[in-house]
Amino acid sequence: MNALSSLYRPSLALLTDLYQLTMAYAHWKTGSYRKEAVFHLYFRNNPFGGGFTVACGLARAKEFITDFRFVDDDLAYLKTLTGQDGGRLFDDGFIDYLRELKLDCDIDAVEEGRIVFPHTPLLRVRGPIIAAQLLETPLLNVINFETLIATKSARMALAARGEPVMEFGLRRAQGIDGALAASRAAYIGGCSATSNVLAGRLFGIPVKGTHSHSWVMAFGSEIESFEQYAAASPGNCVFLVDTFHSLDGIAHAIEVGKKLKAAGHKLGGIRLDSGDLAYLSIEGRRMLDEAGFKDAAIVASNELDENIINSLREQGAQISVWGVGTRLITGHDQSAMGCVYKLSAVKDPGGPWRARMKLSEQAAKVSNPGIQQVRRFRSGSGFIGDMVWHEEPDIPAEPSPLMIDPLDMTRRRTFSESQPREDLLKPLFRKGVLVAAPETLESPRARVVDDLARLHAGIKRFVNPHVYPVGLEESLFKMRSDLMLRLRNLPADGLFDEVAP
Repeated sequence: MNALSSLYRPSLALLTDLYQLTMAYAHWKTGSYRKEAVFHLYFRNNPFGGGFTVACGLARAKEFITDFRFVDDDLAYLKTLTGQDGGRLFDDGFIDYLRELKLDCDIDAVEEGRIVFPHTPLLRVRGPIIAAQLLETPLLNVINFETLIATKSARMALAARGEPVMEFGLRRAQGIDGALAASRAAYIGGCSATSNVLAGRLFGIPVKGTHSHSWVMAFGSEIESFEQYAAASPGNCVFLVDTFHSLDGIAHAIEVGKKLKAAGHKLGGIRLDSGDLAYLSIEGRRMLDEAGFKDAAIVASNELDENIINSLREQGAQISVWGVGTRLITGHDQSAMGCVYKLSAVKDPGGPWRARMKLSEQAAKVSNPGIQQVRRFRSGSGFIGDMVWHEEPDIPAEPSPLMIDPLDMTRRRTFSESQPREDLLKPLFRKGVLVAAPETLESPRARVVDDLARLHAGIKRFVNPHVYPVGLEESLFKMRSDLMLRLRNLPADGLFDEVAP
């Protein structure tokens, strides 16, 4: 099922920044629309101060690109837009051009669920410059948010150390679409279920839940509320025990649990949503075990994140299921992922590719030129480095095994010919036609687990994580250096127009 078209009007072509359309208009007006271009989408820092990132959002991007078109209502609206002089922003010829526009691009992408690192492309877009440029805003919108939430989810799953993490964030999410996208990303990252029923229907995510404080408060006593709930759903009883006094609530849950057991049913567990979760879970476990409910789960919620989960485990908390909401669904301690989309090569019709790069006073904001691919090397079962290399489109060549850190050229690593490797950017679209096979959510979930298992433990820790080795292949490093010198008006081996991928 296509979630976008199920929720929105058929056309989302106007889901873009105005300057994407004004630039497209300028390309069309001046004739530069005939150029081809290569763009790369990447990020500069791992989120949450961590050592890794989980790639996510590709399925939504595929839907957007597949369904992209300007419909009559879109074009009628664009005709109403005016410039600073009060005149029409776009003339009729450009409107007609947009009506026929197709996103005839070749797009390669890192698969969802792969672990990725800063300054390595998640997507590469190659095609007519207007089509490639118009993808910038929607791709960033989708990839930024879902990658952020998938990474947060993976961190929480690591902190839980194999115990289930359930996503309860719908009511605190950033709107309807934010909730759905986050539920999907959280499941890919490592959550085992969601409370969001619509996300369950659209994406096939397992849905779970308990009951609220209002259920308990609607009856004359806490134990009566538990009895009535058990009468209605005897096969789905996890009682929220902290409405009045948690230890009394646990005792009441045990009392009702005994009645369930006598009737041939099972007490699923209890949920703690406030108070000293470490102490209450330890006492709750003791009480449940002594009453013969050793299989009953203790679910905990209340503003949990990976750091609190980790702390509770270190305190010996007897929590078997973690319910996470606000701090997962919103990304909490980081408001945005920070992916960028940069031009790296252009060419005129029939001409050679010419490298392009963005300079900055901040070294981390200098972009990489060329038509980039990411090669990941392994030693045994572990990942040992990701090398960005220039993929010559017409003359396939094996890259040098030497990797250089562009921010510190003295940091170098040579990979042996015998070391296993794979290129991470896989074909997604060719000339605007989807070529990647469809997959369920279980595939990216499995990739997260597999990739994390191949990372050194130091990269996965939450405090001062080890920095995973990433750099440029030797010839790409030289291309970058020459072009940077030329752009800064310094002597270089090659001139700007001669630095061709």
